[in-house]
Amino acid sequence: MSPTFVKPRSKTKPETQRPPLWKVILLNDDFTPREFVVQVLKAVFRMNESQAYRVMMTAHQRGACVIAVYTKDVADTKAKEATEMGRAKGYPLYFTTEKEE
Repeated sequence: MSPTFVKPRSKTKPETQRPPLWKVILLNDDFTPREFVVQVLKAVFRMNESQAYRVMMTAHQRGACVIAVYTKDVADTKAKEATEMGRAKGYPLYFTTEKEE
């Protein structure tokens, strides 16, 4: 009698893809005080004082600045929260989201 060979079954793992990422962008305006923008960046995006100041100055000088990259839900929520903080004080502060390429 000849030996029987059993080929082991390989388990297939389902391929999972990472969710697409979205950038949160701060748009510059000439009316919102710089100190307030720094406060918002610290509160919503958990930046320290120097990081928030650098981001605010970059947006001021270039017109816009990418703040962070998140999944779509998180990016939309943070942009909305930061924009609403400005609106509550009567400032035209605006954050938007854009798909990461």
